[in-house]
Amino acid sequence: MEQLKDESFPPGMSYNIGYDVSRFLDASIEEVLRTLVEAFLLVSLVVFIFLQDWRSTLIPALAVPVSLIGAFFFMQLLGFSINLLTLFALVLAIGIVVDNAIVVVEAVHVQMEKGLAPKEATVAAMKEISSAIIAITLVMSAVFIPVAFMTGPVGVFYRQFSLTLAIAIVISGINAVTLTPALCAILLKNNHGHKPSSILHRFFNSFNKGYDSLSLRYQSLVTLLAGRRTITWAMLLVFILATWGISSIVPTGFIPSEDQGMIYANVTSPAGATVERTEQVMDQIQQVAGAMEAVESVSTLAGFSLMTDGAGAAYGMGMINLKPWHEREESVNDLILRLQQETENIKDASIQFFAPPTVPGFGNASGFELRLLDKTGSGNLQQTAIVTSNFIEALKARPEIADAFTGFDASYPQYMIHIDQDVASQKGVTVENAMSNLQTLIGSYYATNFIRFGQMYKVMVQAAPNYRASPEDILKLYVKNNFGEMVPYSSFVRLERVYGPEQLTRYNMFTSAMVNGDANKGYSSGDAIKAISEVAKAELPRGFSIEWSGMTREEVLSGNQAIYIFSICLVFVYLLLAAQYESFLLPLPVILSLPTGIFGSFFMLHLVGLQNNIYAQVALVMLIGLLGKNAILIVEFAIQQQQQGKSILEAAVEGAVSRLRPILMTSFAFIAGLIPLCIASGAGSMGNRSIGTAAAGGMLFGTLFGIIIIPGLYVVFASLAKSLSSKKQTQISTPHK
Repeated sequence: MEQLKDESFPPGMSYNIGYDVSRFLDASIEEVLRTLVEAFLLVSLVVFIFLQDWRSTLIPALAVPVSLIGAFFFMQLLGFSINLLTLFALVLAIGIVVDNAIVVVEAVHVQMEKGLAPKEATVAAMKEISSAIIAITLVMSAVFIPVAFMTGPVGVFYRQFSLTLAIAIVISGINAVTLTPALCAILLKNNHGHKPSSILHRFFNSFNKGYDSLSLRYQSLVTLLAGRRTITWAMLLVFILATWGISSIVPTGFIPSEDQGMIYANVTSPAGATVERTEQVMDQIQQVAGAMEAVESVSTLAGFSLMTDGAGAAYGMGMINLKPWHEREESVNDLILRLQQETENIKDASIQFFAPPTVPGFGNASGFELRLLDKTGSGNLQQTAIVTSNFIEALKARPEIADAFTGFDASYPQYMIHIDQDVASQKGVTVENAMSNLQTLIGSYYATNFIRFGQMYKVMVQAAPNYRASPEDILKLYVKNNFGEMVPYSSFVRLERVYGPEQLTRYNMFTSAMVNGDANKGYSSGDAIKAISEVAKAELPRGFSIEWSGMTREEVLSGNQAIYIFSICLVFVYLLLAAQYESFLLPLPVILSLPTGIFGSFFMLHLVGLQNNIYAQVALVMLIGLLGKNAILIVEFAIQQQQQGKSILEAAVEGAVSRLRPILMTSFAFIAGLIPLCIASGAGSMGNRSIGTAAAGGMLFGTLFGIIIIPGLYVVFASLAKSLSSKKQTQISTPHK
């Protein structure tokens, strides 16, 4: 455009871009990239506070670029692009891929505290934790395998996100048993026992004293609770009931509506209005919007409906392009509210303002979309209009619905052409030929092109304006019959003045009226869908029904799909751990520790007023692996202690206390990496906040309460496994006696 402006535009002529989809995408990706850097710095800071050594911090930090660069390679093989979904996965991967490296480094430090050199300490540590790292990697990557097989738009969301994250996790697991031990042996130094007097080390000493005090209190608490099965089951039951209760309170949604820097205006003038009258309304909207500081440009078009994609004199559309996010304080919703208030005085038309659809191609607007179907077969369009109007009034009466409207209006004045086919046949005129000729004379026909003065021009065939000035002029026109004679339309055509819709649409082969709207403030799209279904069931007469369309249809079809996916992921994790531990009981402490984290996710979503949407559901699937990692660390170490001759309770307490530091370190590192997502603003902020809040809340609650309940669960199921094993051995040995 700049080149055209310099070379072809006349003096004084300029241009502006009315609609640019890439602006929102570029701004969203820029936000996520900034979050990526912030997350990396925060994760490194948490790791440094716990490990208290730059060399030790460098090793987990190196796991991040190794895993991410490796993920890029496999993303290219799978045909993935750098988009919001894959970037989300990479942001979350930062807090996850360091986990295995942190576990290795922490285990090496424990061995060095015993007096071993770095190399010997690394070898000893890897013998102790290799199986746990393998189990963690398998579990954290396996939860995403069922997700990859989902279909539809939901499948696209889940698949790109989950596979990108799974690839990064697998690479981090390989890195943890290969590169990380080598770096530990080379870079680490055994400085334990040395106490420099710098300010930083005084802070570390205070931190260590606080942690040691916490560790002792934790040991006392676990020793007190782990052996009391009633308390363990009571805690588990409380979290299960709390999770069920809070999940029913949190509003459901699908894909959150984002501030895309654009507002659409849909205008419908009264039936029979001229284009000039519609243009006057559009001009008033342009003046109101153009006066707002946050608006960059306004484009309007009379004669076209944005909602139905149909042409008509009474229709109009506007595209209000907003300034970049950092140049304005008001959001799209704030500006829509202002526009509605400042255009209330325009009485010549029905005006609606709304944001663009979240996913292009699924409808023309944000909010809900449905079709009211006339299945009576009567063809009575006036009845369809009455039913649609009553239905919309009933919807507006519901508190969940902010607005509902339709472009279906059967009151447009029209002329119906009645053809006497017998008379036309006698005069040698076919109906097809008569209508084709009338289309050419009244509506125009594109014939050919010609080139003149270096420009190409179209040749359009049409009757002169004075021959088509009024409807009755149709009867004065002529059509050529099969004998080459000119026959007047008046000899076989009769005009009747009728009323009907300007555009007639069908959906699933039935006459339909499209209804659009949006959920009220404080209600989710799931609440709106439920309300619409209830109104349709109660208000629609016999022979009329509704069908969902656009993105609303995808939301309804997805239904409880997330629950099934969550269940399948749990089965995958259970089977993997059963194979790892060679027991069907020992994986249960890992599985049953998950309600604490799920409750935390729903609680945080409810606390900050977010919905249980597709991003939150992705976070819940991811939490299966993340919280399973904490449980695996405790269970794996407890099994080793039990094999060394300790009692089940002693093994559980020892496993919990010895793994407390890496569990807290990895969990808080992951939560720190989510902080930029939780407080995101600007382009794509709703998706950032949804996935960040759900994951951070689940990880926080799952860690704090999980480390208390997991040892007790291990005691319960390890005791049961031991009891069953003893009975089995007794049954086998009895015949020999």
